Amino acid sequence: MRIAVYPGSFDPITNGHLDIIERASRLYDKLVVGVLSNVSKQPLFTAEERVEMISQVTGHLDNVEVDSFTGLLVDFAKSKKATVIVKGLRTVADFEYEFQMALLNKALNPEYETMFMMTNTKYSYISSSMVRELAGFHGDLTGLVPCGIIEAIKSKYK
Repeated sequence: MRIAVYPGSFDPITNGHLDIIERASRLYDKLVVGVLSNVSKQPLFTAEERVEMISQVTGHLDNVEVDSFTGLLVDFAKSKKATVIVKGLRTVADFEYEFQMALLNKALNPEYETMFMMTNTKYSYISSSMVRELAGFHGDLTGLVPCGIIEAIKSKYK
């Protein structure tokens, strides 16, 4: 069975993230979306809330599992019996950072491969931080995030 992990903070999940999840889920028998719980960041949503939102918007994908993790990505991937790490790329700057991370993960465990997926161009400008900022100013999130989570995002800024 080919198992891949797609890690990220997903604070919140965007349509760009969902596009990568849907496309990667067609390439692997199982795709585990790993929600990073980073203690050094102040997320808008708890890890549990992010797992719930992602589970909600990926419910139509039978081979997608959503779980949270702390610590090293390679340890999480090993716990899920994954051999591939999926990373979405929007820009050249994303590639530079993700390339370094891929090399580090390869050094930590040579059995892992990293697959880079280019985002759909219609989502290339969307980031979670941009969504949070726009939501903070009560801007329209339509088309940026899955419709089913817009109210959850807005509720954080009431």
